[in-house]
Amino acid sequence: MKVHKVSPRSRNDQRKRHPPKNKWRVHNKKISNVDPSGLSSSPATAKLEHHLATRQKLKLKRLQKVYTKAVDLTLEDNHSVRAKGKVSAPVTLPHVHTNGGTEVEAASDSEDSQEWRSYAKSVLQNGMEQGGGWENSAPAASEQLEDKELPGYHAQHDHVQNHTVLVLQQGQSLCFRGRCLLTCLSGRVEVLGFTIEQGQQPYPLFSPSTHCPLTITALGDCTPSTKNKKEGRLEAKAIVRKYLSSEPRKRLLSEVDSDSCVVLLQPLDTPLTRFLSSFSELHLLFDINSKELHSQASVYDPALSAVGVTALRGPCSRGLVMSPSYREALGNLLSAWEGDFDRCPIVLVCGARNSGKSTFNRHLINSLLNHTASVEYLECDLGQTEFTPPGCLSLSTVTEPLLGPPFTHQREPDHMVFYGQADCQADLDRYLDSLKTLWRHYSRENPIIINTMGWVKGHGFQLLLDLIRFFSVTHLVQLSYGDTPQCHSLTPEFLRSAQGWQTHPPSQPSITEEPVSHLSARSHVLLSVHSEFEEAGTSGTMRHQRSNELRDLALLGYFSQLQSAEPGPVRPLHCFTPYQVPHSAVAIGVTHCEVAPNHILYAANASLVGLCCLGEKVSGRGGPVLLSQIPICHCVGVGVLRGVDMARGLYFLVTPVPPAALRQVNCLLLGDIKLPKILFTTQHGVEMELPYVTTDYSFDVTGAGKLHVFKNRTRSCFVNAKTNN
Repeated sequence: MKVHKVSPRSRNDQRKRHPPKNKWRVHNKKISNVDPSGLSSSPATAKLEHHLATRQKLKLKRLQKVYTKAVDLTLEDNHSVRAKGKVSAPVTLPHVHTNGGTEVEAASDSEDSQEWRSYAKSVLQNGMEQGGGWENSAPAASEQLEDKELPGYHAQHDHVQNHTVLVLQQGQSLCFRGRCLLTCLSGRVEVLGFTIEQGQQPYPLFSPSTHCPLTITALGDCTPSTKNKKEGRLEAKAIVRKYLSSEPRKRLLSEVDSDSCVVLLQPLDTPLTRFLSSFSELHLLFDINSKELHSQASVYDPALSAVGVTALRGPCSRGLVMSPSYREALGNLLSAWEGDFDRCPIVLVCGARNSGKSTFNRHLINSLLNHTASVEYLECDLGQTEFTPPGCLSLSTVTEPLLGPPFTHQREPDHMVFYGQADCQADLDRYLDSLKTLWRHYSRENPIIINTMGWVKGHGFQLLLDLIRFFSVTHLVQLSYGDTPQCHSLTPEFLRSAQGWQTHPPSQPSITEEPVSHLSARSHVLLSVHSEFEEAGTSGTMRHQRSNELRDLALLGYFSQLQSAEPGPVRPLHCFTPYQVPHSAVAIGVTHCEVAPNHILYAANASLVGLCCLGEKVSGRGGPVLLSQIPICHCVGVGVLRGVDMARGLYFLVTPVPPAALRQVNCLLLGDIKLPKILFTTQHGVEMELPYVTTDYSFDVTGAGKLHVFKNRTRSCFVNAKTNN
């Protein structure tokens, strides 16, 4: 396809204004230190604290406005603890560590009376005097007091270099919201199954409110070391001195041990984060969600906040909840790849909607990447894709860990087919034929993970049976939740008699290079996983957690690739110079419904289209070339058909696909995947009426809606009868 740029602009001026920098930009932020010298003390009360500490560990309830920072302890407005009323005996606060924990030094037994001991204990535990000496600024004191201790991490921020050094002991973890760039300076840490060791490259971490929060866990050293504990401690302290200036360094060195894991956290600034932050609706996407806010799960720590990280505590800090069956299935799959299985694992993951399939897939991919250089991934879920925009089936080779949700790692797959819908109910045969086309490109040299839809009833269950047979699956992971199973257990015995959409018992896989007689004797290993996280089986109710919102985020993540990698202002989608494509150079078709030929260009205008490559040459005589049938062909990406010029016979396309790949495109497919409304309603720089946006429209008019066509579909009652027989 011939591709030309409309009004090409020189980028030399932009390069002069923005000199080349690293992909991850470090922002400069300032945080003021607080002098805690104004804190009051009392020898008598301190003596009581020593006595109480010898009996049991002391727990303090803190006022909500008292933030325990990584450096000092301070109130929000004052530098010292002050009482509004008259206080008969000042209270000495315990020694405060840099991680926000408390410690009381042991002393000899106190000889005070039992009444005075009760009184002192009430002051220490409740944070206020029973007689009115300590008052709470909020109406309900019980709502403002916090019972739980802060997590035991140690972090310090360097203002000059604008990064934070985090020290974790073995087994300690940091569950957080936000985004950052992580570098392991000493030891080993694990994030969602992937192990990051000293000397490896920095990895971007994305923990938005839409998904389960990420957790950084410190691991022990699995390799024997020739260094003793003293040498290890000195080496770790040398690393801290290298990355921190003198003032914050002093506070952190005392917490460093030979077994400590030292991690460097930096602010993360990418084209994706800048593009998403330009929309007011998504400005708080990486902050805590409403549930965490209501339960007061966030921990204020200036050292972490300076790099865009908010620590969590309490029940919300559990992170990924793994049931015993989850851990067992993960261990069995890792053992299969490490040599306990006679061939390359072909893992199919299935389950009902919201059962945890996507999270399990990411965890499994990350765990496999600890042992192999690459993992292949076959996407069979049209609605919740992992690497591509929704409505696409794809085969990808994964070489980097997945440390965030799908919209944070949109990338070009090895092979892709544009289906054009968020589900396959309209044409089941085209769905299966598309997957067969992709499967022929599987190299069979790496383990492959097959992600499936959450449609496990009726025709969806029949399709699942077909996929198991087509791909000759070796390991089948079936996720479930609750007490009632969502579908029949997919045991090898059940598959010998179950009826699929295109396959019939006995099962004989049709996509293989090996003789059918060899494959028919093989059976898969069934790994049943029971999901035990809190919201298993329920759709997300909070903002940006519904399936259509996640699809919008995936599309925004895809089009964020248009933004410059260099720091600078965000350019809205309508500000990019489009490619112009002659009508006669490409064919156009509609995948999901029937449209009159003279209305196709009206339907395609300002819509998302798949950029596909037909096997035959397309040639027209001036007018648009229309497809009579929807082909199954290679797709290089998607774009926005932002305009049609009938006078000059041109299409205008905006897409992040590079020009080299666009030259191979000779087909545009219009599907049912809608562009996010936010792209239309937020068009900066546009005065008067917004293009393509109207409120004066009625769906009651005849012909205003689309006509759905379901090919070769039978009624659900017959499907259930076939499945049960």
